[in-house]
Amino acid sequence: MDRAQLADFLRGRRERITPADVGLPAGPRRRTPGLRREEVAQLAFISTEYYTRLEQARGPRPSREVLGGLTRALRLSDVERDHLHHLAGAPPGPPPGPSREIRPSILALLRRLPLAAAIVLSATYEVLAWNDLAAALMEDFSALPRRDRNLVRRAFLGPRPEGRRLYGVSDADEFAASAVRKLRATAGRYPDDPELTALIRELLDGSEEFARLWAAHDVCAAPMLCKTFRHPAVGPVNVNCDVLDISDRDQQVVIYTADPGTPSENALRLLSVVGTQRMDVPL
Repeated sequence: MDRAQLADFLRGRRERITPADVGLPAGPRRRTPGLRREEVAQLAFISTEYYTRLEQARGPRPSREVLGGLTRALRLSDVERDHLHHLAGAPPGPPPGPSREIRPSILALLRRLPLAAAIVLSATYEVLAWNDLAAALMEDFSALPRRDRNLVRRAFLGPRPEGRRLYGVSDADEFAASAVRKLRATAGRYPDDPELTALIRELLDGSEEFARLWAAHDVCAAPMLCKTFRHPAVGPVNVNCDVLDISDRDQQVVIYTADPGTPSENALRLLSVVGTQRMDVPL
């Protein structure tokens, strides 16, 4: 355990976080940059005295539970989490669940694709990020609570407006079967993730189709290169589907593009202009 480096690391990460970042009021007469020590201790569920000793390089070796609390309290990235564990003399084990942190360069990539609909998926098929055209083509994900942004949950448990499964995409059934196989592999990588366990239990209880596919124990899936979205306002949109793996985060960037000069390209151009506005509702 490197007490001096651990103290410096904790202090530096504490000072970069504002109260607003963690849902705390700033309050008057705040003399320290970032959070106060007692605020970090409260968020990490440890005593202020113990945390203060860690920052003063006087504390005992923190347990993995304490390190987990500090990771959450200080909003550490996966790399920073691993560094914290090494400084504390407790090399990290595998992450408890899939990463939801997205690299800024990936977010910038989504914004730079004006004629491509793009989303970022976690290993559990949660939509973590999207650009405006993806929201127009699929759904305004910003209007949904986090749990409803999961494409596997939507594929098997709905909703299905006008009988359209998963935004009316042409390969919805194939996607559902492929997603089960990938989710089975994900469960093997993150056996201790409570959110993943709860998602699988919900799907098993709520969908006979999912339960049947899950029981097959298949873990491989063929890529879907082309598909058609049946959009309620612009009609069918034929797109190419390309997937970029972000291996260090166990995430995927899914990009939908239309062939140049096709009606589908014109439909995407129209959607890029109107966004998530309903074109079938009179003004």
